[in-house]
Amino acid sequence: MNETNVSTYPVTDRVREALAVTLRGCEELIPEADWLKKLARSEATGVPLRIKLGLDPTAPDIHLGHTVVLNKLRQLQDLGHQVIFLIGDFTSLIGDPSGRNTTRPPLTPEQIKANAETYYKQASLVLDPARTEIRYNSEWSIPLGSMGMIQLAAKYTVARMMERNDFHDRFKAGTPISVHEFLYPLMQGYDSVALKADLELGGTDQKFNLLMGRHLQQEYGQEPQCILTMPLLEGTDGVEKMSKSKNNYIGISEPANTMFAKVMSISDTLMWRWYPLLSFKPMREIETLKAEVEAGRNPRDAKVALAKEITARFHGAAAAEAAEADFNNRARGGIPDEIPEVSLSGAPLGIAALLKSAGLAPSTSEANRLIDGGGVRVDGSVVSDKGLKLNAGTYVVQVGKRKFARVHLS
Repeated sequence: MNETNVSTYPVTDRVREALAVTLRGCEELIPEADWLKKLARSEATGVPLRIKLGLDPTAPDIHLGHTVVLNKLRQLQDLGHQVIFLIGDFTSLIGDPSGRNTTRPPLTPEQIKANAETYYKQASLVLDPARTEIRYNSEWSIPLGSMGMIQLAAKYTVARMMERNDFHDRFKAGTPISVHEFLYPLMQGYDSVALKADLELGGTDQKFNLLMGRHLQQEYGQEPQCILTMPLLEGTDGVEKMSKSKNNYIGISEPANTMFAKVMSISDTLMWRWYPLLSFKPMREIETLKAEVEAGRNPRDAKVALAKEITARFHGAAAAEAAEADFNNRARGGIPDEIPEVSLSGAPLGIAALLKSAGLAPSTSEANRLIDGGGVRVDGSVVSDKGLKLNAGTYVVQVGKRKFARVHLS
């Protein structure tokens, strides 16, 4: 194996600082000693390390949970390293079996292309586009051909493949596993060979695939990549991982006011879990802030700082300041400057039907539940009568702390 002897390079303070940046908030760095040697070599020679993130564009919308890995990439870019944003247009045709108990349906090339463009546009709000190399794994996967695929498949055993938890569990349960699913980790690993990656990032659920890249690089005579897994971010509920299906997510394209308010809604405990993963503040600043809160400072101050930082990242500093003012205004019972305008007919209209028609409640039964809970206001007054009918006119209708509409009823 043509592995460079990297152990002779000095471990300077800058190298140690780079290691600390790498380790911040991460779940695992494998193997840490090899990464330290790679950092030392890069520092001594001035040659940036190649850092890979592979993404199958299965969905076009990014939420804060997705940015945990992107934030880490940005930190490594800021240290001077080369980030490779790899679009898995070929592997998306297979479908990633990670964490699945059924075969994932493949996407069409058209879906992949549309999702990839949207995904990268959003990711560029975190990454520095000037220091990001965009690649598509069809570049080398298609030319590999059937003979190359067979030769690649010969470099890993079925027994090792079945050690993977999702395959093992599905086999034990008698759930079908298609042969093509074995190709997914092999092709992801081959991406690292093609790109000569020094480090690959992914979620904890990607560990098997990431290790495959390391194994295949050794098989092909390359210096093996290190792997860095990042934790899965808990959503706003503080329990489940952030997910659209759980409705505990904050989308990075959501309006600034909504984003700010959602961050403010998290618990004080969850805030300290989010800080190292979502903030770019140095860890010593975060630790000082946490110590001040533990000594009696209002935790709301720390949460406002986090909400403003995250909102400013995606909307700019001015929008973050305005979102804070809007949030404070709502907290005092005020009405936001800009609220949706809705025109409805059918006066006099029952309050539950109005809430549903205005998009403030998904159903009349949910609208009645909100009224019972004291969560509905009309022109600032709490509605307690589910039988209330509103005559023709214009009303400011509020549900909870964040939903407003100016309803023009005729």
